[in-house]
Amino acid sequence: LTASIKAVADVQIGDTVTETARPTTEPFPGYQEIKPMVFAGLYPIEADSYEDLRDALDKLRLNDASFFYEPETSAALGFGFRCGFLGLLHMEIVQERLEREFNLDLITTAPNVRYQVTTTDGVMTEIDSPAKMPEAVRIAKIEEPVIRAVILTPDEYLGGILPLLEEKRGTQKGFEYIASNRVMLTYELPLNEIVLDFYDRLKSVSRGYASLDYNLEGFRESDLVKLDILVAGEPVDALSLIMHRDTAAVKGRALAEKMKQLIPRQLFEVPIQAAIGNKVIARETVKAMGKNVIAKCYGGDITRKRKLLEKQKEGKRRMKKVGRVEIPQEAFLAVLKVNE
Repeated sequence: LTASIKAVADVQIGDTVTETARPTTEPFPGYQEIKPMVFAGLYPIEADSYEDLRDALDKLRLNDASFFYEPETSAALGFGFRCGFLGLLHMEIVQERLEREFNLDLITTAPNVRYQVTTTDGVMTEIDSPAKMPEAVRIAKIEEPVIRAVILTPDEYLGGILPLLEEKRGTQKGFEYIASNRVMLTYELPLNEIVLDFYDRLKSVSRGYASLDYNLEGFRESDLVKLDILVAGEPVDALSLIMHRDTAAVKGRALAEKMKQLIPRQLFEVPIQAAIGNKVIARETVKAMGKNVIAKCYGGDITRKRKLLEKQKEGKRRMKKVGRVEIPQEAFLAVLKVNE
């Protein structure tokens, strides 16, 4: 059996192979293509590891048909890949295999889900990254995936679980005692609300006794916005998030404060802003490193000291125009841990 196949990825599971002498009239239906539900960017910490990461993803794709990836470029992180997963557990397994089996050091961006965006001209598109979000003035509506979650827990932990579900914009669909002290909760939740820290917080408030099972229900229209983080006036695409408008201001302030702690001081002031569209909703400033330029002026005329300070201020002003801020790796991980 020979075929003109250049890459293994060109062949899908369920494809029909037929003989030239006795060809089939029509191919078998095969299998339905699996659509990933959770998306995240994978970037090598060292730029020269890009080829190694691509080869590793190719090998993983051979025995995992549900895994999807495509090249992606970030102004902050360089060259990497946009990867699609069936869920959070699938994402964690793939990342762990890449690091353990292929000895790769990776940065993983905040996970996102697939949204359905309808523009003002009536065209519906699916987006899986904040970078692909159209401008706000061109958006007619945004629909997000919704899941039906079933949580089993001892009733003594309801005091911590119910507020958590409310915080995650959950809608209660069922509340049933399946034993004298054991409760089954049924909730509708936006998938975007559980991809970051929901499972860890659920286990924390229930001391590990609560269990979670969920399946996809469909899409629901929601008031979502794109939250951008600007460092020194420039948006950092790898820190952008899509979230509900009601929580965007709080999350923006928390992220800006976290960035202030993580970005090292420069010779000039570095403003950090959280913005929705053109509206800045939070701002922090990393103060400039100070140098005592008047240390050698023992006494003497105050005029000379003022001239030295003015000269230093002018130098910092010029540096601010041409200076470039290096964002540490820890800053990108802060998106995942901002609620801690």
